[in-house]
Amino acid sequence: MNETVTLAHGAGGTQTAALIDRVFKAHFDNPAFTGDDAAVLPRPEGPIAFTTDGFIVSPFEFPGGNVGKLSICGTVNDLSCMGARPQYLTCAFQIEEGFPMEKLEEIAAAMEKTAKEAGVSIVAGDTKVAGKGQVDGVFITTSGVGTILPDVRTSGKFARPGDAILVTGDVGRHGCTILLARDNYGIEADVTSDCAPLWGTVESMLNTTREIHVIRDATRGGVGTVLYETAGQSRVGIRIHAPSVPVDPAVRGVCGMLGLEPLYLACEGRLVVVCPKEKAQDLLDVLHQGPYSQNAAIIGEVTDEMPGRVVMTTEIGSETLLPQPSGELLPRIC
Repeated sequence: MNETVTLAHGAGGTQTAALIDRVFKAHFDNPAFTGDDAAVLPRPEGPIAFTTDGFIVSPFEFPGGNVGKLSICGTVNDLSCMGARPQYLTCAFQIEEGFPMEKLEEIAAAMEKTAKEAGVSIVAGDTKVAGKGQVDGVFITTSGVGTILPDVRTSGKFARPGDAILVTGDVGRHGCTILLARDNYGIEADVTSDCAPLWGTVESMLNTTREIHVIRDATRGGVGTVLYETAGQSRVGIRIHAPSVPVDPAVRGVCGMLGLEPLYLACEGRLVVVCPKEKAQDLLDVLHQGPYSQNAAIIGEVTDEMPGRVVMTTEIGSETLLPQPSGELLPRIC
């Protein structure tokens, strides 16, 4: 019989200690990792970025990753978007009674591997076991701290008319992957999530120029939502060129069949970058050399026309407003 997580594993006794030693300490152990109530860490030099995020993706494993990899990437990428080198993470698990122990170890192993790639240490955490049906498999909440590099200031409020807008790769793959993994539509397509830790991508851009105004990861709501948020925060207009937006052919095909807009499908390894126009080509050149940004592209520019709106130039040269996101965006990824 396959071993599963039981309520006793979350009761705080010997079974809890055994679970932590077997799964979490085995994969997360590092000099800062603690079994105490809080990690004791050295004081960082300079300003820090601090973030937290919850991950309840269904299904918990999918082509290109699982909820464990996703939890590390999501928090690392949030820190990276602020120009912060990720240093420390904490993680809290809410596990459904009966969850396979083998799958929990796979999730922890994915977290270990992704954290190592991102150069971040998991230093503390928490484990809870919920009754059957109270949690869908396993939920993870991660919090992270990073040190902001000197002379870096990024925010959705800093876009300026004349700036160029880049994406670091093809859009919509994660959302499409999750949709297909649920198998609600009977569609088969070769699509893999773009889930990836992006500090290396951001660092390479910042080593090229510190004159980057906005860096955002296009997760829930996709690139389209990020563009509208940036237009609103900076009180500017945005014009994008539909033919310039990179979309994987398989993703485009699925979207065509289901009437979805790839710009509103989630990404988990793609950034929207806004920078001075004269810096755009230099950034594009360095992005094309990176492992997660080889098909990066310039997709538009910031304007002083129609503040708060996103205008899209279509394949036939006409202009239309990109529909503003509202209601529940599909597929729901969390």
